[in-house]
Amino acid sequence: MDSDDAVRVRRVYDPPEEDDGTRVLVDRLRPRGITEEHAAVDVWAKDAAPSAELRSWYHQDRSGKRYDDFVDRYRTELRDPAHEQAVAELLGLLRQGGPVTLVTAVRDVAASHVPVLVEHLEHGLGHG
Repeated sequence: MDSDDAVRVRRVYDPPEEDDGTRVLVDRLRPRGITEEHAAVDVWAKDAAPSAELRSWYHQDRSGKRYDDFVDRYRTELRDPAHEQAVAELLGLLRQGGPVTLVTAVRDVAASHVPVLVEHLEHGLGHG
């Protein structure tokens, strides 16, 4: 994503950058093999991540054929009360101004929940 975007995305294993602004971990599980200090996470938005059940279902099939169904199911989850609260908190951070960087431990960010969450947030801000 461009540095001009309100919502940025980085892997938690990459070193933090000065222009990251507020760094928000958007995974349900704590990243393996990384200290809290190195992760430099300001907020852990656990409930913005897919449920454990959805994540498990998606990862049962490594072929990638489930991605479209995963996206649909995750979009539905983002509208449930627990997810809505986490999304509202993220939108609040974004509306305060300054960059917000979503950080994740997933290897393939493009085939994860993160693009769906970014789209959902941008729509909530009226950008999508």
